[in-house]
Amino acid sequence: MSDFDYDLFVIGGGSGGVRAGRVAAENGAKVALAEEFRMGGTCVIRGCVPKKLMVFASKFGPMTAEARDFGWEMEDGTFDWLTFRPKLHQELTRLENIYRTNLARPGTDIFDARASVKDAHTVELSNGRSYTAKHILVATGGRPFIPDIPGCELGITSNEIFNLDHLPKKILIVGGGYIACEFACILNGLGVDVTLWHRGPQVLRGFDDEVRGHISELMVEQGIDVRVGVTPSDVERRDDGRLRVNGSDDHHVTVNEVLWATGRKPNSDDIGLEEVGVELDRNGAVKVDDYSQTAVPSIFAVGDVTDRIALTPVAIREGAAFVETVFKGNPTKPDHELVASAVFTQPEYGTVGMTEEEAREKEKIDVYCAAFRPMQKSFIDRTEKALFKLIVSQKSQKVLGVHIVADGAGEMIQLAAVAVKMGATKADFDAAVAVHPTMAEEIVLMKTPTRAD
Repeated sequence: MSDFDYDLFVIGGGSGGVRAGRVAAENGAKVALAEEFRMGGTCVIRGCVPKKLMVFASKFGPMTAEARDFGWEMEDGTFDWLTFRPKLHQELTRLENIYRTNLARPGTDIFDARASVKDAHTVELSNGRSYTAKHILVATGGRPFIPDIPGCELGITSNEIFNLDHLPKKILIVGGGYIACEFACILNGLGVDVTLWHRGPQVLRGFDDEVRGHISELMVEQGIDVRVGVTPSDVERRDDGRLRVNGSDDHHVTVNEVLWATGRKPNSDDIGLEEVGVELDRNGAVKVDDYSQTAVPSIFAVGDVTDRIALTPVAIREGAAFVETVFKGNPTKPDHELVASAVFTQPEYGTVGMTEEEAREKEKIDVYCAAFRPMQKSFIDRTEKALFKLIVSQKSQKVLGVHIVADGAGEMIQLAAVAVKMGATKADFDAAVAVHPTMAEEIVLMKTPTRAD
């Protein structure tokens, strides 16, 4: 008979926490999980899934004009947000129920309550109950960061954008990361007048510089007003209900809505972590070792709250590795190397491995790059260009990085990631016969470096 109520108590019902709790329960552990909001976490409820559905919706407007140029007779459509929104919420509810059902099936106890850590083996719930556990897993995710300026409360974040009663006629998006750029493209595609302010010199900091410039140019060509080097100073509500945002260098704009896309912070506040000895970094991320264990041996953490790689598949891998380590006696480190990702701008950006800048700091490289108008766009005389880029080690000839900006880049990069993860060389890419006519064939047709050290 165990001295604890549970073998594992998971705090947080997102992808990482649910995977860990479900797999541990399937392997015979007595598991409980507490979630204060909705099962599914950021990805399912207010992140990847609803965003991708909005991406799909936003593409149909521009496609109407392209269809006419291909010979179709059709009128410009009007997007009805109030038709789309209930269907969106219905899908999120369906997915949430799947998460809840799969978690409960192996016997996990689910508590719809906020949980905090009382001591190394005790979790206290907002309903007043407390439970003991041999192991505690913190999987509380992250939340949007809102700048502390006058009037900041008048804006919204990516959490609220899916629940708007109506789409604004004009919006200011503050930020230059992938969330800011994605929603700029989404809302622009849905017919919203979009202005984007970013404090840095270029959007998408941390990604490949050449790609950053390429995507920024595409956004501007689509009609998005991109302003870099601008920082908001305050927001004020006008008599007509609109918002005036004042910024640096005399920049100002009057809009119907302001979206803060200025980064995210780990959800580690006010849940008792530091009080019991768990260490946090300056940004609030839970410090863990290679096995996701904190400074308190019985407490582990996975997912965005650790601020390692804030991607849903990574959180799931971390949760699975935790179960292997703690409940299966198979010490397993989650693999954070060569993780592919996609930015759902329009067109998309898929990337795996190093940027040109990162690779150049480590060794001599060859860069293969091709920018071209895809067949679909050139036929109707559109200027939009796809971009394919390979970063190759001169010494080993291994492909160190792949970058694709094109329709379907997220799908392409998943397959390219397999090759890069296996250590493919440029010769391996060259040996593959092209699939013609496709955009993807460009990845095996670039024979001569555009730049070399």
